[in-house]
Amino acid sequence: MKLFGTDGLRGRAGVFPLDPRSLRVLGREVGESVRREGGERVALGGDTRESTPAMAAQLAAGLEESGCAVASAGVVPTPAVAELVLALRAGAGISVSASHNPYEDNGVKVFGRDGRKWPDEKEEAVEEKLLSLPPLPGEGRGEGASLPPTPDPGLAETYLDRLVSRVPRSLREIAVLVDAANGAAYRVGPEALRRAGCRVTPMADRPDGRNINAQCGAMHPDGMARATSNVGADMGVALDGDADRAIFADERGRLLDGDDVLWIVARRWKRNGRLSGGGVVGTVMSNFGLEMALAREGIPFHRAAVGDRSVAQLMQETGASLGGETSGHILFAPLSPSGDGIQTALVIASILSDAGTDLSQLATLEKTPQALRNVRVSGRESIDGSLALSRAVSRAKGRLGDRGRVFLRYSGTEPLLRILVEGSDEKEVREIADDLEAAVREAFPSPGS
Repeated sequence: MKLFGTDGLRGRAGVFPLDPRSLRVLGREVGESVRREGGERVALGGDTRESTPAMAAQLAAGLEESGCAVASAGVVPTPAVAELVLALRAGAGISVSASHNPYEDNGVKVFGRDGRKWPDEKEEAVEEKLLSLPPLPGEGRGEGASLPPTPDPGLAETYLDRLVSRVPRSLREIAVLVDAANGAAYRVGPEALRRAGCRVTPMADRPDGRNINAQCGAMHPDGMARATSNVGADMGVALDGDADRAIFADERGRLLDGDDVLWIVARRWKRNGRLSGGGVVGTVMSNFGLEMALAREGIPFHRAAVGDRSVAQLMQETGASLGGETSGHILFAPLSPSGDGIQTALVIASILSDAGTDLSQLATLEKTPQALRNVRVSGRESIDGSLALSRAVSRAKGRLGDRGRVFLRYSGTEPLLRILVEGSDEKEVREIADDLEAAVREAFPSPGS
């Protein structure tokens, strides 16, 4: 049984491994690791889910048991925790969030003293500890209720100061609509852009503990796109629940994903001499049109496995200064070790201001038709282990030939099998994706089907 996915622990709040006892053990294990390395405190923050304060309380209790002090920032984006680790010279950081998942879920992400996500070996050591816990008697969940630590408002200010200090000029002429997903960035997201000089119109900025990501934010950006056009903004941005990813809209209301962002930034940074020789890192899910467009610009492109950890690792190996995922999780090596949707919005606004043109004139990436299907599954059966599914994949690849590609993978954060089909003909791509989805549903029936 594996507990840590591509983005930390994630699951149903209150259920193992996110039950009170497990969280307290996790906090203690993180604290003891920090103390062994000579550290003394841990930065802690989380999103707006109703379960977050109680989870943060148990983590803080475990940290304190290990002898670590807790620097609580309260409700802040996940990348803010990474920034605070660096600003405070803390031994680690912990963010309580399930990112783009619904409010019933929650999760825990741990950052090391370098502001990067904890390495696999440390996660595996904690995982072993959690899996070895003896069962609890009866229906009890273990540790009693604890109060969350009192947030220090100065920590959010520190994060904002660090973000805005990276904007090279005032952005007074840029009007931005910000969809905060009723999540962790509901205050600091609009505020960061205001402090950079933008004229900001916020939406989905009234969290109630249950409306995070609910028909808003990066998972549901259509409302943001329409509003951007309706209010006459120069650009719109939709963040996800913990604000580590961002989806954009141009002034016409056309949606722009992470591939569009990589294209816009790569071209501008190359022109300004900021793009390293390592070029750009995408993922196996990145549109082939991006790879071809960057090649025409003489910019190397590398594909990593899905997940910002994999992107960051390949960026280090290749010396790339820019990387990211189609989902909108973008990494800027010269700016921060962590992907940050607010930072991405500031970078795009700054480029827009410098260019003195509309965002639609910068977002010129021509994409290859793609179809993505997400099929809910009950487990992670071997894809190659199903003869019928393997044959369906072979037929799809044979039909596409060298005009496209097929890629199947399990989500690292949800019980989903993702199907990606890419080719030159949109109708053909949809038909192949439909056939593969049917084959997956037959091979791996979901619960209740």
